[in-house]
Amino acid sequence: MSARANLKVWHDHFEDKGGSGLADQIADDAVFHSPVVHTPQSGKPMVVAYLSAADVVLANDSFRYVREIVDESQNMAMLEFELELDGIQVNGVDIISWNDDGKIQDFKVMVRPLKAINKVWEEMGKMLEKMKG
Repeated sequence: MSARANLKVWHDHFEDKGGSGLADQIADDAVFHSPVVHTPQSGKPMVVAYLSAADVVLANDSFRYVREIVDESQNMAMLEFELELDGIQVNGVDIISWNDDGKIQDFKVMVRPLKAINKVWEEMGKMLEKMKG
């Protein structure tokens, strides 16, 4: 699949958050790079957990992608996003790479400013704990 086709699948995920679409998009050996966790999180279960938590914490009514850069030759995209979280303006970037089967292979998130990173860390930590228990 092309990067643009893969990106459409990613965007479609936001339309149907209750479905199984997220797990279906993730490669078994995928890696997630968090803006606040030092080590990469490897494997489909970990990547699905982090992205599912982000769906709850970050993908609120104010979340929107404001810019996309697609690189077909490397089957990857960079998506800039904005949202408000408890009165704090969050600006960030998702960098997504897909494998030849159209599955997400690598997902990196970067967030700014520092106040936003701290808030994302706090809220994501709470959500990940809630999902464990």
